Amino acid sequence: MSVFRAELCDGLSDREVILSSLEDIAYFACLVIRYETRLLHYIQKISQSSQEEAEDILQEGFIKIWKNIRAYDTSLTLENWIFRIIHNETISYFRKKTSYAKDHVVDIDNERIRSLLPVEEIGDFDTDSSSKIIEEILPLLKPDYREVLVLKFFENKSYEEISDILKIPEGTVATRINRAKKSFRDLSEGKFDQTIFK
Repeated sequence: MSVFRAELCDGLSDREVILSSLEDIAYFACLVIRYETRLLHYIQKISQSSQEEAEDILQEGFIKIWKNIRAYDTSLTLENWIFRIIHNETISYFRKKTSYAKDHVVDIDNERIRSLLPVEEIGDFDTDSSSKIIEEILPLLKPDYREVLVLKFFENKSYEEISDILKIPEGTVATRINRAKKSFRDLSEGKFDQTIFK
């Protein structure tokens, strides 16, 4: 087994990294380097976890990726396969954490919602003017809504890719995105509806 050097990753495709890592585990670090930052942000956005929790989830996720690398589902891109594993690990983590609901109470009041500026289009995720609003509203959405918005608008995944990652039909993806966008817009415009948070 060789010692990892960053230049090992240069010019290698994800598929080549997998094949190389099966021969030499040092190459697996290439996947960690490529995906670590994005996956940490993804975990935090879909779960509202702390940095420490997200790092724990990601570490367990990478362990599962390594353990299952020989069973990689080639019908998916490697990236989507990795996202599926990390998504499942995130959900599993919070199901096991019995105090999750107590620890993550969000203080919601009409004044706080109304203080947020309206967002015309949820697609404006990358603009500076709406980034604060987005960070305020995402935690308020149902987890099912939050995860599809993050995958679609932060990770630029297609409906087909989201379907693969979440293991739900494309029609369900479309429905959730439409409902999530409506809930997001309602919140951004100060329309408080308790059903959004169930």
